[in-house]
Amino acid sequence: MNKKTSSPKMSSNASAILSSNGSSKIQKSLAASVLSQSNPGKVTGKDMETKASKVLNSDKYSDTTKSLAASVLSQSDKKR
Repeated sequence: MNKKTSSPKMSSNASAILSSNGSSKIQKSLAASVLSQSNPGKVTGKDMETKASKVLNSDKYSDTTKSLAASVLSQSDKKR
């Protein structure tokens, strides 16, 4: 079982992104993953890991988007 969870600050940021009409589709997708990991036991899925990795390796995404991606990856399954 994964014991890592999203921090309260990251969860709050993710919630705000999901509520904002100005957030991009990728931001909302990553934010949803961050929020789902607010409780222990949730593990980042392989597809989401790939998406987050691509965000971090690209220059076209904002710091906010990269922060969400980093949070998602920090809770990934290391065995994968």
